[in-house]
Amino acid sequence: MDYSRNNFLRIIMIIIGDFIYSMGVNMFIIPHKFLSGGVSGIAIIFQYLTGIPAGYFIIAINIPIFIIGFKIVDKEFGIYSFIGMAAMSLGLICTRSLHQLYYLPDPLLSALCSGVLTGIGAGIIFKSRASQGGTDIIAVAVKKKYGISVGRMGFIINSIIVAIGMFMGNLPIAIYTLISMYMYSAVVDKAIQGFDREKILFVITQDSEDVEKAIFKKLGRGVTYLYGEGAYTGNRKKVIYSIMNSRQVEEAKRFISDIDSGAVMSIMDASEVRGKGFKPAVF
Repeated sequence: MDYSRNNFLRIIMIIIGDFIYSMGVNMFIIPHKFLSGGVSGIAIIFQYLTGIPAGYFIIAINIPIFIIGFKIVDKEFGIYSFIGMAAMSLGLICTRSLHQLYYLPDPLLSALCSGVLTGIGAGIIFKSRASQGGTDIIAVAVKKKYGISVGRMGFIINSIIVAIGMFMGNLPIAIYTLISMYMYSAVVDKAIQGFDREKILFVITQDSEDVEKAIFKKLGRGVTYLYGEGAYTGNRKKVIYSIMNSRQVEEAKRFISDIDSGAVMSIMDASEVRGKGFKPAVF
């Protein structure tokens, strides 16, 4: 029952994400004849040429991609991505007249708004472990193999597509499109990784046991000891290793300094954390 409920909620989130994405396209991209990346970008170019809503072209272009894509990504991701693609096609068709209700004349603001809105929509879809098909499947496959973020890989692919599509438009349109796509990639990465990214805290202190107990008691975070050796003294030392969020790091810095004013602390961003006590990775 819980499994069915989770799947239902997952599908609802995918549909919501697709409609938010579609609103960004039809409110801010189409009115200014901006281009877009991926399959949707190709579909939008066809819409400009034929007047037929992009949603129909997205379905036609995605069919062969999904046939190949099921071999690249796992079956579950492919099924939900197909749902995402279908919902996006429907969303683009249903919201195609949205710009008649609200039109933003400033192209720069439209580029920024389109990037934010489409990024939020796509981020919701990616968080639901699905995609909108097309080049998203390629981006996810590259992420799984090489660790390049989905937003960054999408930006690279989409920039190539826009460079090709630029010959059909003009330079200002291409520049506004790139601004929109950069905002999109940034928002997608934030939506996937979260605004409060995990941090890795390394601590070298003479009071390692007190610091370890304080981290566990005050923050509820676990600690791992790494063993190092001072290059000058030759003394073996315990190096505290702990993963926590930004707020917890700030609190940890305060009480560690109170415990040992001479403690050496090093803080790094964690691009991805998996395992017990942390949220499961999206991909």
